[in-house]
Order: sequence, then C-alpha cells, then structure tokens
Amino acid sequence: MKNITVIGAGTMGNGIAHVFAQNGYNVSLVDLSQSNLEKAIATITKNLGRLLKKEKISEEVKDATLANITTFTDLKEGVQNADLVVEAATENEKIKLSIFGDMDKFAPKKAILATNTSSISITKIASATSRPEKVIGMHFMNPVPVMKLVEIIKGYSTSDEVLNTIMEVSKDLGKVPVEVNDYPGFVANKILMPMINEAIITLSEGVAGVEEIDTVMKLGMAHPMGPLQLADFIGLDVCLSILKVLQDGYGSPKYAPAPLLVNMVTAGKLGVKSGEGFYSWTHGTKELIVADNFKK
Repeated sequence: MKNITVIGAGTMGNGIAHVFAQNGYNVSLVDLSQSNLEKAIATITKNLGRLLKKEKISEEVKDATLANITTFTDLKEGVQNADLVVEAATENEKIKLSIFGDMDKFAPKKAILATNTSSISITKIASATSRPEKVIGMHFMNPVPVMKLVEIIKGYSTSDEVLNTIMEVSKDLGKVPVEVNDYPGFVANKILMPMINEAIITLSEGVAGVEEIDTVMKLGMAHPMGPLQLADFIGLDVCLSILKVLQDGYGSPKYAPAPLLVNMVTAGKLGVKSGEGFYSWTHGTKELIVADNFKK
C-alpha cells in the first residue's frame, strides 16, 4: 500500500496528507477548491519548516515530503490509483455519504475506503458503497502530525483483513491505533463532547468565566488545554454537529447542546477558524472575549 488519497484539504485533511507523505507514501490531496489546496500546501510547508528548525527532520525529508504530494480538484482523477482513500471532509452525514458514493464509484475495487469522521456511524457511511467490507474509520486527532492516537472503528461489515491492514498502516505512520466499536462518538467524543458542553453551560450559568473554567481544568485536572479553548480549536460548529449525532444516536438529554453553543454557531462565532469563539484569535494568538458576550 503506497498510494493514498486524502479527500478534503482542511485542517485534518492537510495534517493527514502531511503524515502520510512524510512517511514515504504517495499522496493525492483532493479538494473542490484550488485555493484550499494552495493553503493546505502552504500549511504543510510551514509545519515542515518548524520540524526542520527543531532538527526533527532534515532538508531532504522536507523536500521529499512535499514532492510526495500531488493536488487535485477532481475526485475521479484523484482516486484513480488509490490503495487507500481517507475522507476528511466536514462532519456532515449527507456530505460524507455523497462523497463515499463517489469514492466507491471511481476508486479501484481493491481500495480501502476510510473516513476521519469523529462521530458518524461507519456502518451508515459504508451503506453508501458497494464494498462495505472495505470501509473503516480512521479518526485522527488534531494536530495530526503531533498527536499519536488514531481511533480505528470497524463497521458492521468491515473485514478483519481490512482492520488489520489499517492497524498496521497506522503504526507505520508512527501512530498508536486503538480499536473501538461503532457507536456514536466512538470513545473520544462520547467522553469529550459532554465535558465541553458542560463547560459551556457552566459559563452561561455564570458559575465562572472563560479563563477561570479553563484554568481549573488545566491545573486541577492536568489537561493540556482548557475545554473552552479546545472547543475553539475543534470548531464550535463541529462540536455542535457531534453533540447532535450523540443526542440522536443515544436519545439522551445529557447530550443536548448548550443554548449558548447553538447561539454562537448561529452567529458565526466558530472559534479559531472564524477568528472568534470563546477567545479572539488574531495571528495565532488568543485574547479573552468580554464576559458579557456569553449569555444564555
């Protein structure tokens, strides 16, 4: 397995492409937007530059990594030689089902089709294809080049052969793959999202402010990042989408999104990607938003 196609050139997609390319795989990075592809290559180049500066890679590795990546705006062309396709599009079930239908149509029959979904059923996604035995979840963590964990999710029909192959591929990337079952949110987000949601509720109820909540969780619970800052990094729209999947999947009110979260997403305050969430983000730095902004 040497030819990898990554669908989606956003934060997760460019990170996944980076990691595969740095480990010697031929990577086809696909996105409908040429602008997104150019931004992705710029991000990968910048991240490789940081690794070079820290002497974690050589100039030769940086050049080889970039040479291993080819960009495409046409999905059919981008998947035609793939051994493995990793979908990293937005966390929207309809969009993912549509993409998997196209992946199934145009990718070689031997190809494994993986999704980086953080919450949506692998079995449901596989139903959009004629090869459910070759569909699997590869949930990378952000930032992909740094984080070691990959949740590997086997759908109802995923073959053991495909599971074992993806476990080995993940190890080849220097990652630690963990097999989990196909339930809404899997393990990571089934636990993480209710915590983030409760932090937002705690803020809206006036129990404490943004920095106070994050400081308690960082210093008291040894979390490297507070839940509100983490929500900004994930994207408040993504958090909302995952909570809705959990709420629908488990039918429990404990997963109901905080009204403040819904209001912020409706207002376009999505976190780092929009420049404002619980913090104001400018040029990679954060500033606290005035507390009065956070109301039910």
